[in-house]
Amino acid sequence: MTLKVDGTGLAIDHVVEVARHGEKIELTAEAEERIRACREMVEGKLAAGEVMYGINTGIGEFSETMLNGEEVNNFQKYLVYNHAAGIGDPAPVEYVRAAMLSRLNVHSKGHSGLRLDIPHLFVEMLNRGVTPYVCQKGSVGASGDLAPMSQIALVVMGEGQAWYEGELLPGAEALQKAGLEPILLHARDGLAMINGSNFLNGMNALHLHDMNRWLKQAEIGAAMTLESLHANMKPYDDRLHEARGFRGAVRSARALMRCIEGSELLEGGRTKVQDAYSMRSTPQVIGAAHDAIAWARSQVEIELNGVGDNPIFFPVEDLVLTGANFQGTPVSLPMDMTGNAITMVSVLSERRLNRMLNPALSVGLPPFLAEKPGLFSGLMLSQYTAGTLIVEQRMLSAPASCASIPAAADQEDFVSMGMNTAIKNAQILKNACGVLGIELMAAAQALDIRGHQMGTGVTAAHEVIRNHVEYLGEDRPLYPDHTVMAELVESGEILEAVEAEVGSLE
Repeated sequence: MTLKVDGTGLAIDHVVEVARHGEKIELTAEAEERIRACREMVEGKLAAGEVMYGINTGIGEFSETMLNGEEVNNFQKYLVYNHAAGIGDPAPVEYVRAAMLSRLNVHSKGHSGLRLDIPHLFVEMLNRGVTPYVCQKGSVGASGDLAPMSQIALVVMGEGQAWYEGELLPGAEALQKAGLEPILLHARDGLAMINGSNFLNGMNALHLHDMNRWLKQAEIGAAMTLESLHANMKPYDDRLHEARGFRGAVRSARALMRCIEGSELLEGGRTKVQDAYSMRSTPQVIGAAHDAIAWARSQVEIELNGVGDNPIFFPVEDLVLTGANFQGTPVSLPMDMTGNAITMVSVLSERRLNRMLNPALSVGLPPFLAEKPGLFSGLMLSQYTAGTLIVEQRMLSAPASCASIPAAADQEDFVSMGMNTAIKNAQILKNACGVLGIELMAAAQALDIRGHQMGTGVTAAHEVIRNHVEYLGEDRPLYPDHTVMAELVESGEILEAVEAEVGSLE
C-alpha cells in the first residue's frame, strides 16, 4: 500500500507505518501543483527585489542584513552548514524517517516556497531507505528543529552522512547507491527544509502510539493483579464511571472487565467491602492518562498537518507573512503531560506490586511470592528495581516546556524546548516497560499460587508471560527475567494475545 501525501489527513498511525515499517509514499498531483505555484510566487518576488526574511535577508539577529546576487543562493548552503550544530549519539532511524515525512507533509500544503525537486527527493529517500545520520540533541524546539533538520538537509545536498542498507556512508555515496542525485540549493530551499518543529513532532507521533499500547498493557497488568488480590469488582462497573463522565475512565473500566470476564473472581465471596486506592482507583488513574494522551494526539495531528514555517507564502493572495509557526509549544506542552501520565500510571503499577509482595496486604499470598519464605526471597528485589526506575521517571517528569533559555542574542528569547520533552519521554516509556513488566511477572507468579480459574484476557496474558519467564520456585538471578519482561511489554506481544481473545481494549 502507498500513502498519498497531500498536506492533509496525516495521522499518527501513518507516521508509524512509514517510519517503522517502510510503507511507501507518493506526493499527490494536487500537492505538486501547490508547491509549483508557491515557488513561482517566490521567484517573482525575488525578481522584483521584494525583501523576504531568510531568502534575501539573514536570519535571527541578522534579519536586517540584506543579501544580493549570488549571496542569495549561497546563503542557503551556509544556513544549513551553520545550523547542523547538534551533538552526541545518532537518533534512531525511525525518528529521522518520521521527521522527514512530517516535513514533507508541510511542503505539500504549498506554503513553503521551495522547489519541487526537494520534496521529490524526500519521497525517494524515504522509499529507497536513505536515512540521514542525525545527532539526537541540539534543537530547542523553536525556529523549528534547526540542528537535526539541517543534518537531513546536508544529505539532500550530497553532504553529511546517511544510512543505506544498514551501512553508514557519506551522504553523496548513500544517495548514489540508492540511484539518487544530490540537489544544489537555490533561494529559500535550505530554510524551507529546516524551519519547523517536525523532528520533535515525528518523535511525538511515535511515542503517542507506544503510550497508547503501553496503557492498554497497564490495564492487562492491573487485571492480573486484581485477580491475584481477590479484588472487589464493583469499582470497575462502567455505570459508575459513566455517572462521572470522564471518557478515559469509562474506557479503562471496560478494558479491565473485558480482561477479567470468565474469572471465578466474578462469582464473589472472597472480597473486601473496599480495596485500597491503588486497586479501585485504577480506572480513574489510567483513564486520566488516556484523556491526556487523547488531547496530545489531537495537538500532534494538527501539527502534522499544519504549516510550520517562517515566512509563510500565500500564492492566491500574493502575500508573504512572517511569524512564529515553527514554535513547538503547542505540542511540547501536551507531550510534557503525557510523560507525567505514564509516570503516574507506573507509580500505580508499583503500588499494586507492593500489595502482592507485602504479606500484610496480599490477602494470603506468601511473603514476596516466595515458595519458601526465609530461605528464598522471591521477588523482594524486583520491587527495588521498579522503585529505581520510577525515581528516574519522576526526575524526567519535570516539564521542559516552561524551561526556555534565550538564544540568538535574545532575538529568539522564548523557545519551547520540545525536543527535550520528546527525548525524556522516550526514556520515561522505556522505564515504564520495565516497571510494568515486573508487575506482570509478579502477577503471573501470584496467579500460579492462587490456582483459580482466571479471566479470558488474564489467561491469555499469563500464557504469553510463561512462554518467556518461568515460574519462580527456587530463587535465581532475576535480571534476565526483568529484562525479558521489559522487552516483552515493549514488543506488545501480550497486548496482541489478549486482544485476539477479548477484542480491542480501546
